[in-house]
Amino acid sequence: MTQLTYPVIVSPLSAADGGGFAATVPDLPGCMSDGETPEEAIANVQDAIEMWLEAARDAGREIPPPSGVAAIA
Repeated sequence: MTQLTYPVIVSPLSAADGGGFAATVPDLPGCMSDGETPEEAIANVQDAIEMWLEAARDAGREIPPPSGVAAIA
């Protein structure tokens, strides 16, 4: 797991979208996951963060620093 800590926004998904919760990482464009509960969505997005960072490193892209702002919607 990375030592950087990125804020995550957790929001409920509509029944039309399958229900549960979405977790997005605003500092890392396109980095998101979901889960049945907010806790599951956060646990799942940790894997997505690691994969995003690994892909960025492999591509030689700059990794943005965490903004330090957290929100739950």
